[in-house]
Amino acid sequence: MPLQLTWQAIVRFIIVLIAPLVLPYSTTADQAAGNLPKPNFIIILIDDLGWADVGCYGSTFYETPNIDTMAAEGMKFTDGYAACPVCSPTRAAILTGKYPARLKLTEFLYGQRIERSSPILPAKYKQYLGREEVTIAEVLKSAGYATAHIGKWHLGREQFYPEHQGFDVNIGGTHYGYTRSFFWPGWRGYVSVEGRHEGEYLPERLSEEAVRFIESNKDKPFFLHLSHYLVHIPMEAKKEMIAKYQTKLNSTKGCQNNPIYAAMIESMDLSVGRVMEALKRLEIDDRTVVFFTSDNGGLAWKDRANTPATCNAPLRGGKQQLYEGGIRVPWIVKWSGVIEAGSACNVPVISTDYFPTILEIIGIKNSKTNGPIDGVSNLPLLKQSGKLKRDAIFWHYPHFCLQGVRPGGIIRQGDYKLIERYEDGTLELYDLKHDISETRNLAFEMSARTRQLRQLLHQWRESVKANMPLPNPHYHQPEK
Repeated sequence: MPLQLTWQAIVRFIIVLIAPLVLPYSTTADQAAGNLPKPNFIIILIDDLGWADVGCYGSTFYETPNIDTMAAEGMKFTDGYAACPVCSPTRAAILTGKYPARLKLTEFLYGQRIERSSPILPAKYKQYLGREEVTIAEVLKSAGYATAHIGKWHLGREQFYPEHQGFDVNIGGTHYGYTRSFFWPGWRGYVSVEGRHEGEYLPERLSEEAVRFIESNKDKPFFLHLSHYLVHIPMEAKKEMIAKYQTKLNSTKGCQNNPIYAAMIESMDLSVGRVMEALKRLEIDDRTVVFFTSDNGGLAWKDRANTPATCNAPLRGGKQQLYEGGIRVPWIVKWSGVIEAGSACNVPVISTDYFPTILEIIGIKNSKTNGPIDGVSNLPLLKQSGKLKRDAIFWHYPHFCLQGVRPGGIIRQGDYKLIERYEDGTLELYDLKHDISETRNLAFEMSARTRQLRQLLHQWRESVKANMPLPNPHYHQPEK
């Protein structure tokens, strides 16, 4: 019997010794038991990056070799969605796992517009991400992680900054949603980091800070929220890069033809490359989960100088709109040793899913949060081990925005997507499997499905206690 126990002890010792080498992060059970080191997490969030703005998603004008490599080494989601067609609500959803409607943060800060000719007024919304909400940074910090936010925040003024929401480090995050210029000293007063020399390019500086944080925490688990101000306006890039794409225009066909935006895309890709190179150089690539996405669709119309920025075709519309061009975004996950290299997934996923996905990876089942979490863990999809337990996903945008954007809501169930306009109840139904460009409204042709989806959308809004538009007391209906 003692001999048997001795051999059992030896076997257990060997398993513990070699498991991290042959089965990195194989099960959350092993992770929770402490048999494997905790994985690091990096969320790379780009501002206004369109679904079709990346090479691996079909762009032939923009050059994104590092992001394409990330997709080749990980999983690309074809139907990844931002939780809102504008930035602040999506950012809040990523951090909390909750729909913007539940958070009462449904518009970018501070973007409220009133259309006096409309019968409704926009819904009321919070001008901040409340500190009562539990962020993924707070959960990970309590689990022993070093946490850093680098880049754009745009979720409230000083009392709601990242350092009050679970982040040990805040480099660059303020209440501003953009910078006056990407070249120093043009970002002074907008971004909470001082430039080191005139003409310093902000994306490069943020990349350096990200790599420095990774290097400083390579021997312990960390969470890095790298939130670039790129590729939001103003349209500014390095002159030599712009010249490169001006030359490329002569041999390029297609609706993506902005050389300044293309140069900004390349700078963004170089940043991703620096982060991925650092992970490999420090030999922590195999224990780091990297997520790459955008906060909403690409800017596809005139908005200040040198715009439109991009074209989201074959998707319809762009940023601020409820069509696919406004909400469908690039979505890539790399996790060496767990995710099959070069894999793809067409299951719809949404910004609220990051929170529960990270929790399941590290084995946290009952994290204390302020109310229910709306997202679901994508781990079964990443491991290709099962399906998601979710019937539909939803959006609620009860606001007016630029380019004539009107208040409305969305439900996507399977391949069908219903849009409801709040001013007059107009309905649009699209079959995204056969009509990704949303050219054929099936609402009348498929009336039964339309009614069913509309009922589910209404039930969901009631369940999250969504703030709705209000009657406009100054509205006068035009005489017929």
